[in-house]
Amino acid sequence: MVYTGMLNERGGYETDVTVTRLREDVYFIVTGSAQTTRDLHWMRSHIPDDRRAVLTDVTGAYAVLGVMGPRSRDLLSRLTDADLGTAAFPFATMQEIFLGRAPVRAARITYVGELGWELYVPVEFAAGLYDALWTAGSDLGLTDAGYYAIDSLRMEKAYRAWGRELTTEDTPLEAGLGFAVRLDKPAPFLGRDALLKQRDRPLTRRLVTFVLDDPEALPLGDEPILHDGRIVGSVTSAGFGHTLGRAVAMGYVRRADGVDAAFIDSARFELEIAGDRYKARGGLRAPYDPQSLRVRS
Repeated sequence: MVYTGMLNERGGYETDVTVTRLREDVYFIVTGSAQTTRDLHWMRSHIPDDRRAVLTDVTGAYAVLGVMGPRSRDLLSRLTDADLGTAAFPFATMQEIFLGRAPVRAARITYVGELGWELYVPVEFAAGLYDALWTAGSDLGLTDAGYYAIDSLRMEKAYRAWGRELTTEDTPLEAGLGFAVRLDKPAPFLGRDALLKQRDRPLTRRLVTFVLDDPEALPLGDEPILHDGRIVGSVTSAGFGHTLGRAVAMGYVRRADGVDAAFIDSARFELEIAGDRYKARGGLRAPYDPQSLRVRS
């Protein structure tokens, strides 16, 4: 599986997707649930007329169940003979396996910063698989989780969301996702020239993560970001980080002299929430690092 963006000529995001090669000439593309129709149109409109390529929307054929958490491997192993260990099933790979009676495309990927799988199951098997997971996981602390839980966890890991941190005006370099773009690939792609130009000069706008000092402060999104009392941007996403015990936010910061790590580390930031200002610590990295179990200070 490869995480990548589809860019416009300005280098901005039209969407971000994961792409899995199932066979030499067959690919499985997954996009966000809110932008399927838009992305389908964008991709179809960019298939050249002389190419033998077909894009088929299979959204209605699959349900998706996300099984995430430190005991997700234990749970799924109760329903399959497939080897789910790290060596046999590495991160960012997909395998076709059976879980109980259900044929599943299991993708070892996460949007919450924890071990887990996204299970793409034919809709006629979805209810049965859901019940089987509940039966198998009754003693493992299995519980349903809604989108606010996902949102809280993804912000602690600084995972971006299309429509919030990623829009048609935001480039991978500004969003801190330059690692997901190969500028030296032999095949040209939309936005490459714009990114090469942007790479050669200091970035005056960058996505920054914030942790608020006051555990009672609760931004919800779109709040002003201030530096030394002056507005320098606005919050794109925000919510309470239950692992950190305080609110987490992301937002783009503008500065004519450039926005780099040295500036952010020394800057005095505030977020204005309902007319009140709260101190916040900025950074270019995720505020929570599960590998070291260390909260950024």
